Amino acid sequence: MEFRKNIKLGKISSLIYFLLVFFYFTQNAISTDKEKIVEKYTKIKILDKISSKNISVNLINGENFKYSDLQIKSIKCKHSEFDDDPEIIAYVQVRDLSNKKNDEVYVFNGWMFSSSPSINPFDHPVYDIWLTGCD
Repeated sequence: MEFRKNIKLGKISSLIYFLLVFFYFTQNAISTDKEKIVEKYTKIKILDKISSKNISVNLINGENFKYSDLQIKSIKCKHSEFDDDPEIIAYVQVRDLSNKKNDEVYVFNGWMFSSSPSINPFDHPVYDIWLTGCD
């Protein structure tokens, strides 16, 4: 009688072990798909309105980049999850270093969209920044 209980318990424990392994691998497959959407670099273009010169910059997400009087930081850059309408979006913070009154105020702090920069525009009298891509 006790022998039958041990066999049933062994079958149940092996089934539970199999289900745990199955869910572990399916969860890892799903998370790697999501990780492919978020990129490591943010590509932007900076236009100096006074000299009419523009440069392309690859920002490393999470690090500050200084260009003249601007300090630019990209937090996250990703491709849209929808295949029918590709969109590149990035969360960017820009601080004007020439403004010595308050270091904590950002000139721009929000999401940038590559296809429609006018949704949340960067408004600065000297510089213009727009999102071009993610890597």
